[in-house]
Amino acid sequence: MRLIAPSLLAADFLHLAEDVRFVNENADIFHLDVMDGTFVPNISFGFPVIQAVAKEALKPMDIHLMIVDPEKYLERFSKTGAEMISFHLEACHDAGTDPRKLLRTLRGYDVKPGLAIDPDVPVEELFPYLEDADFVLIMSVFAGFGGQKFIEDTYERVRKVKAEIDRQKTRCLIEVDGGVGPDNAGKLFDAGAEILVAGSAVFKAKDRVEAVAQMKKLNSLKA
Repeated sequence: MRLIAPSLLAADFLHLAEDVRFVNENADIFHLDVMDGTFVPNISFGFPVIQAVAKEALKPMDIHLMIVDPEKYLERFSKTGAEMISFHLEACHDAGTDPRKLLRTLRGYDVKPGLAIDPDVPVEELFPYLEDADFVLIMSVFAGFGGQKFIEDTYERVRKVKAEIDRQKTRCLIEVDGGVGPDNAGKLFDAGAEILVAGSAVFKAKDRVEAVAQMKKLNSLKA
């Protein structure tokens, strides 16, 4: 499985309808980054933008919550029509919340639940939750800003999680977000990722269709 999820954080908000049509026609998933200015230092968009995208989206919506106290908003985000919603393990630790509870809450809303971590969180902290999560989101930059440089040890982090998923025999998928583009997409897929989030590499490319096609190519160099 090789799925490309363009991040609408990098889209042209003056022409958002055009970018939504592009994803419908050329990619696999809409990735929507929700930032609150507290869990991360930046602020992105909220319910009005997501609801507008939902009206035109023909591909699944994947909401990445970079917010404090995600438990307070899970029901409302689930009602936007999103198929996938992830929240950060760190946010749960800060709030004293059991991530397993939130994962099961999302599943109860008929949403695929995901658990995200920043690059400074050991991937082993995801292992207890792999049976309850439909996917894990491994950040390859620090959450909060687009356009950051890809962190090279992400390949090994993905391999470790993939090996543990195989050991536990779960169906959990691996998503990678941050600095992803044609230069490293093949290596990430080889390492075990199934979903790649790409923002600038897609929406800022001279040929966006070709950029997506390049990332989905089967041939790649080993990391």
